[in-house]
Amino acid sequence: MQYYRWILFFHIMSWMSWMAMLFYLPRLYVYHQENKDKKDFTTVVKTQERMLYKVIGMPAMWATIISGTSMLLLNPALLSQNWMWAKLIVLVFLIAYSYSLEYFRKVLLADKCTRSGQFFRAYNEVPTILAILIVVFVILKHIPIYFSIGISAFFGFIIYKILTKKK
Repeated sequence: MQYYRWILFFHIMSWMSWMAMLFYLPRLYVYHQENKDKKDFTTVVKTQERMLYKVIGMPAMWATIISGTSMLLLNPALLSQNWMWAKLIVLVFLIAYSYSLEYFRKVLLADKCTRSGQFFRAYNEVPTILAILIVVFVILKHIPIYFSIGISAFFGFIIYKILTKKK
């Protein structure tokens, strides 16, 4: 347990780096799609997308998972708490979202993406809601049901408005 706080520190720093990728990569996809006719621009953006995903995002995701697993191994009592299970469920969605970004990166790389910049603007909201839920569960050490439903509905509304916005 003497290293627990250092592992926690590393976990938080890794998570912050992972979230930076999750927040910024879909924004690059917006620029990519909205400027797909500009070859010089998309060449640069493709490099940025690859570097952000492969050099920053995925190593940070794995560092987060490994450090989090280490903390659970050092303190297995955490698994007896409902908030931890809620956090882990949201974490599964965050991991799935990360891999979905790689799917879109590959489609964009091949210049075969049919999704619009508007879609990626809406998709960019997903990690925000997941991050809010994780932070709330960790800080409060319980699952605030009404807050969780309310914030999810709020972001659902924001995503809906982005997707239905007229140009």
